[in-house]
Amino acid sequence: MKITDKQLDHIARLARLKLTNEERTRLRKDLDDIVGYVEKLNEIDVDGIKPTSHALEQKNVFLAPDAAHPLHSADVLKNAPLRHRDFFDIPRVIEEVEE
Repeated sequence: MKITDKQLDHIARLARLKLTNEERTRLRKDLDDIVGYVEKLNEIDVDGIKPTSHALEQKNVFLAPDAAHPLHSADVLKNAPLRHRDFFDIPRVIEEVEE
C-alpha cells in the first residue's frame, strides 16, 4: 500500500507540520517503508501462538519476610548536607511561572 497525497496531507496536518516538497518526498518514502514492513508482519502465520505483552516472562519481586529492616530517617539524614525537619533540603531547580 502506498501513502496517498490526501493521507500525507492529513498526517502533516495532525502533526502540525508545514512540509517542503523535499520533506514530503522523504516522508512519503519513510511512511511507505513502514507500512510495507507492517504488511510483511501481517503475512506471518500466528495461529496457535498465545498473545503476550512482554517478550520475557514478568513477575513481581517482593522482599522476603525476613529481609533487613529499612533505615530510619534519622540515620539517613545524618549524611544530608542540608535538611529541613525530617526531609532532605535541596536547592530549588524549577522556576515559578507567573500567569
